[in-house]
Amino acid sequence: MTTQNTFYSPQNKDFFIPLENYLQYVENVPKTGKYVIGYEQNDYIVFYQAYKNSIANFAVANQKLGGNDFSYERMSWIKPNFLWMMFRCGWAEKENQERVLAFWIKKIDFLDILKQSVFTHFDSNMYADEETWKNLLTTHKVRLQWDPDHNPTGGKLERKAMQLGLKGKILEKFGQEYIQHIADMTDFVKSQKPFIQKLNQYQLLVPQERIISIDSPEICQQIGLLGINEK
Repeated sequence: MTTQNTFYSPQNKDFFIPLENYLQYVENVPKTGKYVIGYEQNDYIVFYQAYKNSIANFAVANQKLGGNDFSYERMSWIKPNFLWMMFRCGWAEKENQERVLAFWIKKIDFLDILKQSVFTHFDSNMYADEETWKNLLTTHKVRLQWDPDHNPTGGKLERKAMQLGLKGKILEKFGQEYIQHIADMTDFVKSQKPFIQKLNQYQLLVPQERIISIDSPEICQQIGLLGINEK
């Protein structure tokens, strides 16, 4: 359910996401740099993922990840940035990504996930050497990527966006324990698809996302923010 300024979860109206015009959103987030951008309210942070119908139906009905078609043996990627998710799933039009779900998790659990993250590729600015990085890959089950963010039509931006790949026990913990609520955003996504053309972006509504502050210098160092949170 969407009012003019808010998306309310069809499953539970206590969970909602304020919306804003895309052009207003652009004015409130950095144009360049590397940031964790997403929707944060009180103790919760929202993540997004897109699935095929059978997985989405189970997740919404049971408020957890599972079912015959979901595998905890594979890596599952989650994203705090709505427009990056839209780029990835083609506004819910790519095969097996026809349903867009929003997950509410507690920020403390988000920080726990970050503590277990390792970059997907070796970065000499982050790790002493490749052997150190490879050893961390074997002991940490969260993969972190900083990718170019995207505008509504899919164009790359100079700003970097985060996505996290979870597997093994941390994925099970996310899917079974960390998720506080799952909302189906597919109808909202489809309602906004007609507005992504450049001339109609003044009509496009997106979640009211901002920079998510991370107070731990150690975590900032680990994820490549070097302990600096710019506002």
